[in-house]
Amino acid sequence: MGMNAVLQPQRRIPEWQAVLTGSFTRPAQLLAYLQLPPDLPGLKLAEVRDFPLRVPLGFAGRMEKGNPEDPLFRQVWPSPREAEKSPHFATDAVGDLDKLRPGGLIHKYHGRALVIATGACAINCRYCFRRHFPYAEAKASRKHWQPLLDELAADQSIEEVILSGGDPLSLADDKLAELVMGLDGIPHLKRLRLHTRQAIVVPERINDELLDWLTDSRLQKVIVVHVNHPNELDTSVGLAMERLKRAGIPLLNQSVLLKGINDTPSVLKSLSERLFEFGILPYYLHQLDRVQGAAHYEVDEAVAKALVRDISGQLPGYLVPRLVREVAGQPSKTWIHW
Repeated sequence: MGMNAVLQPQRRIPEWQAVLTGSFTRPAQLLAYLQLPPDLPGLKLAEVRDFPLRVPLGFAGRMEKGNPEDPLFRQVWPSPREAEKSPHFATDAVGDLDKLRPGGLIHKYHGRALVIATGACAINCRYCFRRHFPYAEAKASRKHWQPLLDELAADQSIEEVILSGGDPLSLADDKLAELVMGLDGIPHLKRLRLHTRQAIVVPERINDELLDWLTDSRLQKVIVVHVNHPNELDTSVGLAMERLKRAGIPLLNQSVLLKGINDTPSVLKSLSERLFEFGILPYYLHQLDRVQGAAHYEVDEAVAKALVRDISGQLPGYLVPRLVREVAGQPSKTWIHW
């Protein structure tokens, strides 16, 4: 570089993005960190290329070292059972592709529409119902936001927009601010809902920049987080949720009922109580979406009903989540009455 060259200021990388660069992406790395046997049964890198291992360091730090049955580890470890072909399990478990419109818009339910804002996630949960979703050609993008906004503006029946993915908080704040500003300009929209797991697994994501564009929006906001086990909720998550609460944003939780992870009354009761301590209201407890590769996580429906019946006798009603299943083609989530 010449003497007269002008040094360009380096762009500051947000803390949450720096945290993500330290994520575990190789099985051997995660096993070594958790002091687990290097020959623990698991799929090889080549076998999970389409849905690779991804675990942020902070989330791995909440796992019990030396315990292959840890409930957080079991959510992210690529088990050999993922390779099994299971009857009645599909790549498009909930019929998203039948309702997908150009620009990443999914309009299944009256009054609300979902936007696939990105295919990226901070963590790859092995039971994910969109693990086979064709994100490359079926997501919203900055270049195509105007057609998306035009479509939303043309349908006055839509009052609520749900940002999903992937995880919408995987996008940079300037991109999200631009998208939300466009949504603000559609008069008939009333509510903005964000579905995110990133706020739990990378709590550093709840920063000043995010709060700025969220609070600037005229839309009523709701954030739905995804927590399956009380061990996922530590001090760092508590601080992040406190920031959202101070901004006046309601917090709800969706869990997935997972075999060997949260399918006992004691864990579900503890989860609801812990969520409420963090200012999060239990909302849905989902029966597993039947996506190929996740059959080993499924809990029998009769068992699910018994679990919710049990905790309903131990908790106040507002701490008992609704047991639901998503059925393709139905006008709403299907409430499973226990």
